[in-house]
Amino acid sequence: MSQLRPPPQVLEIARRLESKGFEAWCVGGAIRDALLGHPHLDWDIATSARPEDVRDIFGHRRTIPIGIEFGTVGVLDPDGVMHDVTTFRRDVRTDGRHAEVEFGVSLDDDLARRDFTINAIAYSPSRGELRDPFGGQADLDRRLLRAVGDADARMREDRLRSLRGIRFAARFELAIDEPTLRAIRESAPHLGRLSAERVKQEIEKTMDQVRRPGSAFAMWKSTGAFATLIPTLASVSDEALSVADYLPLPGNTTRPQRRLVRMAALFAVLNPAAVTRALTDLRFSKHDAQWIATVVARWQEIGAEIEAVGAKGDMPADVVVRGWVARIGRLHVGAVLRLGMAVWAARVGAGGTAPRAASGQRLYRRMLKVAFRDPIDLRDLAIDGDDLKRAGVEGGRGLGAILQTLLHRVLEDPRLNRTDWLLQEAVRLHGIEQSGTAEKRGQVN
Repeated sequence: MSQLRPPPQVLEIARRLESKGFEAWCVGGAIRDALLGHPHLDWDIATSARPEDVRDIFGHRRTIPIGIEFGTVGVLDPDGVMHDVTTFRRDVRTDGRHAEVEFGVSLDDDLARRDFTINAIAYSPSRGELRDPFGGQADLDRRLLRAVGDADARMREDRLRSLRGIRFAARFELAIDEPTLRAIRESAPHLGRLSAERVKQEIEKTMDQVRRPGSAFAMWKSTGAFATLIPTLASVSDEALSVADYLPLPGNTTRPQRRLVRMAALFAVLNPAAVTRALTDLRFSKHDAQWIATVVARWQEIGAEIEAVGAKGDMPADVVVRGWVARIGRLHVGAVLRLGMAVWAARVGAGGTAPRAASGQRLYRRMLKVAFRDPIDLRDLAIDGDDLKRAGVEGGRGLGAILQTLLHRVLEDPRLNRTDWLLQEAVRLHGIEQSGTAEKRGQVN
């Protein structure tokens, strides 16, 4: 058990509890991850001390009643880092979302209320004792995910457990034992009882933690979870669900845009309006929903053109690249290209054909260089509407059309983005427009 090494701050919290006559055990995901050899920063403690005892021992200034009705008190270590300390408990009743708990029970009672055997392992750092009443360590060795006790009862107690089980299986590459898998399937029609926020959090955790989330979402589809929660994804192909597998992990949200690109990958085959509706229903922020839908829309609009050129292996002309970047938008070009390359990789992974990864990488670097070097939108022009008005170009729709024409010329040749040439060309275009308007009036008269 050399891999079970709680940090000194956690050891000190456990020591303080035991010095007052209470049991203190490290529990949950930290034990599971340590036994698997994975790093884990969040070491939780289960104790026989009641919440009021914990607050008395550590003082109210160092404790936060983050979930005191469920027995959880946050204890601040000397560095200000909070650690969850939870009283041994068991569920008295539950409606599939919320549980009413009872204190004054044993550690084994507490472990018995947990979802899966791999999460029902406790470790006493003071005695070096591992408590594993349901065979979780053996299940880890067998690479098996198994519910604690009656699988159907576990899923009925908290419907979120079915989604958590799928995530754990995908994250740690575990098989799900048949009774547990059957209970997950039978729980699917009842997942509508979950709040949208909890479903969103589970999707985000899957994106953040699972290297190949496509396997998890394929199981969301096969078990019926998508049919209940996100019907628009219930019939998409496994290839489409695997696109996010070819994008890097966000690193527990240290790279938030990586998560958003993975989200775009999940919804990449849907109509952008459907993407926005689904994300809004899941309570994504308006900003994130619009950003994801925009990335999906831009790839759908331009992806076929990019692929046609990439399939030839030749690099397109600069004017073509600038046109693509202008249509995508400077702030989205990197995400759209990363999504596109992931789409290609997923197709190849499914046995299809797509442009080579090396060609995609070259194009990606080139488009990024153009995006932040060349003028590609109206704000990059050396003049604006006020400059045109001062030069005698009248406002209105005609002025906007002239600016768009100037941008098109600059996209063809960035060297033309000079104040003198742009003003001269704008006046010329305005004169042509005025002459055409006067001619039409004469014909009418």
